[in-house]
Amino acid sequence: QVQLVESGGGLVQAGGSLRLSCAASGRTFGNFARWFRQPPGKEREFVAAISWSGDSTLYKDSVKGRFTISRDNAKNTIYLQMNSLKPEDTAVYYCNTGPALIHKAGPYWGQGTQVTVSS
Repeated sequence: QVQLVESGGGLVQAGGSLRLSCAASGRTFGNFARWFRQPPGKEREFVAAISWSGDSTLYKDSVKGRFTISRDNAKNTIYLQMNSLKPEDTAVYYCNTGPALIHKAGPYWGQGTQVTVSS
C-alpha cells in the first residue's frame, strides 16, 4: 500500500513560482512518479513524470521549460518546481505513482493541492 500527501499549493500572481512536494510512504521502490492536474471544469491531465533513478523525465508540452520534476528517494519525496506560472496553470495538482507507463496514471493518488494563478 502506498500513501501520498501533497503540499505547497497556494495563490500566486502570474509570473510567480511555487514548489509542490509529495511525501510518499509504503512500497514506492522502482516506480515512476508523476504529477497530474485538473483545471476547473476540465478533466485530469498529465503534467510531468520522473523515473525511479531520476534520469528520465517527461513533461506536458505547455509546461516544458517552466516546470521541473525531481525526486529524493532517501526522503521518499517528489517535487514539482513551477516557475513563470500562468493563469491557465490554475488547477488541483495531484501526485501519482505505481506501475504504469511513464505518462499514464498508476493506482496511487494523493489528495491534491490547489494552485491558483491570478492575472
